[in-house]
Amino acid sequence: MDRDRYPTFFPETRPRNLAQKILWELKVQRPIVLPLLVMNFTWFAKLSITLVFLGRLGELALAGASLGFTFANVTGFAVLNGLCCAMEPICGQAFGAKNFKLLHKTLVMAVLLLLLVSLPVAFLWLNVDRILICFGQQEDISLVAKKYLLFLLPDLVIVSFLCPLKYYLSAQSITIPIMLSTALAVALQVPMNLLLYKARGVEGVAMAFWMTDFTIMFLLDVYVVISENWKSRRWAEGGWWEQSTGDWKQLIKLAVPCCLTVSLEWWCYEILVLLTGRLHNAKQAVGIITILFNFDYVLYSVMQSLATAASVRVSNELGANNAAMARISASVSLGLGVISGILGSLATVGARGFWGALFTHEKGITRGVKKMMLILAVMEIVNFPLAVSSGIARGTARPLVGTYASVCGFYLLALPLGVILAFKLHLGLTGLFVGFIAGVTVCLVVLVVFIARNNWDEEAKKAQILACCTDEEEEAANDDKSETLPNCTD
Repeated sequence: MDRDRYPTFFPETRPRNLAQKILWELKVQRPIVLPLLVMNFTWFAKLSITLVFLGRLGELALAGASLGFTFANVTGFAVLNGLCCAMEPICGQAFGAKNFKLLHKTLVMAVLLLLLVSLPVAFLWLNVDRILICFGQQEDISLVAKKYLLFLLPDLVIVSFLCPLKYYLSAQSITIPIMLSTALAVALQVPMNLLLYKARGVEGVAMAFWMTDFTIMFLLDVYVVISENWKSRRWAEGGWWEQSTGDWKQLIKLAVPCCLTVSLEWWCYEILVLLTGRLHNAKQAVGIITILFNFDYVLYSVMQSLATAASVRVSNELGANNAAMARISASVSLGLGVISGILGSLATVGARGFWGALFTHEKGITRGVKKMMLILAVMEIVNFPLAVSSGIARGTARPLVGTYASVCGFYLLALPLGVILAFKLHLGLTGLFVGFIAGVTVCLVVLVVFIARNNWDEEAKKAQILACCTDEEEEAANDDKSETLPNCTD
């Protein structure tokens, strides 16, 4: 096994003093973070390309398809991605324990789970026009949204395969194939849109979107078959199709809080946009917040890359029963989150002079963007370490902590405080953002307290049970209250 590619498996090669361990950890995280960073930026380009081609079809097509895609994000993609986050601790710890059977089994179960959940999601998409009209949207816009989602339906099946593949590979620190396949697919998205949007309009743009995802999925499938089945023969051990009730309980036990954490945060930001639409200068405020979130999406690519790297490193080390190194990985990741938050804040301040002008020449909106980006800069200082802390919590197989943090920070503080400041004290959009700064700060405090008080030795023992034990072994371990940890086999 390659020592540089899988350093978790070779603890004897690590430095002994703390400073060298920190530098070593930074070196290990670099090949994980950088490809994910490029992939996430490329993914942002994919969304921008779709928006550009929708804009060429006219105002109605842009409004309807954008509304439809927002509905798809809230009801579909956020849910599927959230459920799939459960793979991070299981696959990461299984890989650290060299339990490849569990790694493969989890991939198969995640695909089946996402396909099952896609059925009710598809039902919602097919009735999106009725739902939107019930919530006061115009009929013509709602019909365009339905047309867009009708031709986006295949993406539910594709994402049900693609999302687990990405988590499966990233849990093993294999990120370059994800980056390359995403870059190639997005490069092909432009000619696909050129061919389809003139012939089919909104439907063509939706088709080009899922075709891009299908290309990524196909390339990753080919990579897995060639690299793992033909060369290393890892799938030859069999048994990955034999899922027990306990296996499903463990997956769902982690999937539900992961899904809630992702969805609650995602929905909260959508609620923020809806609240903005109720301000006295609604059109201007919505324009400002849309432009602000476009910049935030760019920074979010960095946050997600750091969070995934943190989750992978912590889960790998816990699975390998390296509690001390897991603690160092968490500390280094959190430090990177703090530094990146400061840099992200400085980038936000630096871009405030020109970012609004890239999207509009309306003076009121550009002035508003310039003012609000100062407040956004403060929020980014907290957002980066918050994302990393959530990744660490997932890596320890404790995603429920993230759910508690989201409920406390976003729904018990951010939204109520934002509404009071915006509507009762008449601070407008500034009040909404100040409320959100308070909310994300509380989220961060909850997660940092959890990380600081975490017993890493106990987490390593739990990881051995999660990554190595069958149901019968776990029950026996609990009944006997034995201190002996199970042995994982290659």
